[in-house]
Amino acid sequence: MKRNLLAILAFVFLSAITAISQEARNEVSVQATGFFTKDSNGQGISQKTTQSGGILAGYRYRINRWFSAEANYGYNRNTTQYFSSSGASRIQANVNSVTSDVVMNLPFRFHKLLPYVLGGGGALIFKPTNNFGGFVPGADTQAKGAFVYGGGADYGITRRVSLRAEYRGFVYKAPDFGLSKLSTDKWTHTASPSAGLVVRF
Repeated sequence: MKRNLLAILAFVFLSAITAISQEARNEVSVQATGFFTKDSNGQGISQKTTQSGGILAGYRYRINRWFSAEANYGYNRNTTQYFSSSGASRIQANVNSVTSDVVMNLPFRFHKLLPYVLGGGGALIFKPTNNFGGFVPGADTQAKGAFVYGGGADYGITRRVSLRAEYRGFVYKAPDFGLSKLSTDKWTHTASPSAGLVVRF
C-alpha cells in the first residue's frame, strides 16, 4: 500500500516538474454565467425568456502568442413564455451550449491583465424538462445553430492560475420546440456574462 502510494506521488511530482519546464499551451476553465435573452415577436406571437444562471466549462489551446482555439460547454435552465391571441404557454427547458471559437489576444496588457476577443459558432440545445407548469404537449428537444462572439480578460494570480471575466453573445433563431404555434420565426440574442477560474498546463 505504502509502496503504491509512493509510486503515485513520485509520478505526480515528476509530471509536475515536466509540465512546469514546458511552455503552458493548454488551459481549462470553469465559470459561473448569466443567461439573458432578448424578447422576440413575430407571426402574432410574443416570446419572453426568464433570466437565469448557469455554468460554463472550456478548454483552450494556445496556437501561438496571438491566437488560440477553444471549445466550450455551457448549461443553464430557464423558462420560455409564449403569448398570442389564443392564450399563453410556458416551457421550462435545460439549455446546453456546445461551441468552438478562435481567440485573439490583444497586443497590449495592463500589468497582470490580458485582454482578448473571440468569435465562433456552435449550437444551443433546448430540452424540455416536462416539469409541471412548464410543459406544452408535443414540445420536443430542439437544437439551434448559433454564432458566438465576445471578449474578456484574464488576471494572472500565478504563472499557472488566472481569474477570468468574460462576455459572450449568442445569435440564433428563437426556439419553438418543434411546434409551429410557438414559432416567432425571428432571430434572437442571448447575453452571457461570466466569471471564473483558469488553470494552465
